[in-house]
Amino acid sequence: MRYGIVTANLGEYADPRVAVRLARAAEAAGWEAFFVWDHLGFVRGVPSGDPWIILSAVAASTTRLKLGLAITPLARRRPQVVANAMTSLDLLSGGRAIFGAGLGGAPEEFTAFGEPGDAKERAAMLDEGLQVLNGLWSGETVTHRGRHYAVHGVSLAPRPLQRPRIPIWIGGEGPPALRRAARWDGWLAPATSHDGTPTMAKSPGRIAEMVAEIRRHRATPAPFDVAIDGYSEAGDPGLPRAYAAAGATWWLESIHDARGPLDEAMARVNAGSPETQ
Repeated sequence: MRYGIVTANLGEYADPRVAVRLARAAEAAGWEAFFVWDHLGFVRGVPSGDPWIILSAVAASTTRLKLGLAITPLARRRPQVVANAMTSLDLLSGGRAIFGAGLGGAPEEFTAFGEPGDAKERAAMLDEGLQVLNGLWSGETVTHRGRHYAVHGVSLAPRPLQRPRIPIWIGGEGPPALRRAARWDGWLAPATSHDGTPTMAKSPGRIAEMVAEIRRHRATPAPFDVAIDGYSEAGDPGLPRAYAAAGATWWLESIHDARGPLDEAMARVNAGSPETQ
């Protein structure tokens, strides 16, 4: 099990300067990754920060942390722009970027701007967008004509540092999301409560069942990551180890306003991972 943190981009965490403070503290305390939500919270009257700006600031302020999105609803972003932005982040960070993608759990973040709110439509855009990203990150000339996107003989330059491409981790928990995750490099497993309260909503047994379903659909023996979001205390690795036994490879400590004040979050990050003695 490896340990990172995942922070909101909402409320107090909308300010990139807060993320930089947390990330520097996380790196000093031995955490290995820093993930950020991607929500347009202002649609619902909540301040929100741009995750690309946040991760760029963190990349420039750290040297070892893996940097990821948890998760970007790809259907509300143009894949060619995402390909370029993530490549820049990978270069800036020295090859530390991870692209987390999914449907997005807040349809109003689409519909408020006249974009499709239907989950099936967003799923089709997500799958096609991932194909475009994969092609552009390969360095080859891409020609694509699909239902939602077209690319006419374009080669992305520069390429990401990582080969064969930036890792793609898929979020979500329904059968289509698990099948989608099986096609890529990892799964961002939503294990905490959806209402924001700091509780676990999926047992290690349930996660093990879902990991088994992903592996049933996986067609390659290539390494595959499973990242669990959760709540722990330093020096108490029992819960993360239970999820590790269920197939998780990463524990992402969940940091957001509903968990408590910012100074408590900073103290938890400073205390280090659950394996810290």
